[in-house]
Amino acid sequence: METSSTHHIVESLTRAIVEHRLHPGTKLAEQKLADHFGVSRTLVRQALFQLSQNRLIKLEPARGAFVAAPSVEEAKQVFAVRRMLEAEMARAFARSSTPARIRALREHVAQEKLAVQQEDVPSRTELLGDFHVRMAELMGNQVLAELLRELISRCALITLMYQSTHAAEHSNDEHADIVKALAAKDEELAVRLMNEHLLHVEENLTFDRKLPTNDISLALT
Repeated sequence: METSSTHHIVESLTRAIVEHRLHPGTKLAEQKLADHFGVSRTLVRQALFQLSQNRLIKLEPARGAFVAAPSVEEAKQVFAVRRMLEAEMARAFARSSTPARIRALREHVAQEKLAVQQEDVPSRTELLGDFHVRMAELMGNQVLAELLRELISRCALITLMYQSTHAAEHSNDEHADIVKALAAKDEELAVRLMNEHLLHVEENLTFDRKLPTNDISLALT
C-alpha cells in the first residue's frame, strides 16, 4: 500500500511537471501534498526523494523541495560535451559492430517507437536518452555509460518539458538511421548522423511556452 501510494504521488507530480502545470522553482510543501493525496508526510518525503533522484526536483537543506530549474545555458553545455563524446562513440561502435549489438539497439529503438506512439511522455524521454547509454553499455565501456547517464540526466527535465511529440518522433527515426549506419559499419556516416541528431534534439527544444501555475492543488487537479 505504501509503495503504491508513493508511486502514485511520483506519477502525479511527474505528470504535472511534464505537462507544464508546475513551474520550475515551485516549492513543494510536504504538508500540502500530504493533505492533497490523503497520506502521511513520510510517504510524501519518500516520493520527493525519488523525484530528486530523477532530477525533477531539488531538495534543499532547511528549505524543502522545489521543482528543478535547470538553465538553458546548462543544457547547451551538456549537448556540446555530448557531441564531443558521442561522435567518437559512434565511430568506435561502427568499427566493432556485431549482429548481437545491432539487434539489441534495434529492440531498444522499437521500444522508443511504441512509447512515442502511445504518447507516454516520461517513458519516451527515458528511452530516447537511454539509447545513447545503451550504445556505451553494449561496447562494454561502463565509464562512458556512467558519464553519458549523468550528462543526459542533467538535461532530462528540459527535454521532458520542452520536447514536442513531433520532435520525439523525429529523434526515434534518427536513432533508427544511426543503427542502420552502425550495422553497415559506415563510421563516417554514423558520426555525421549522431552529430546531426544531437543538434536537432537541442534545436527542437522550445522555450516559448505558457507560464505554468505555482499552485500545487490547481496543478494536480
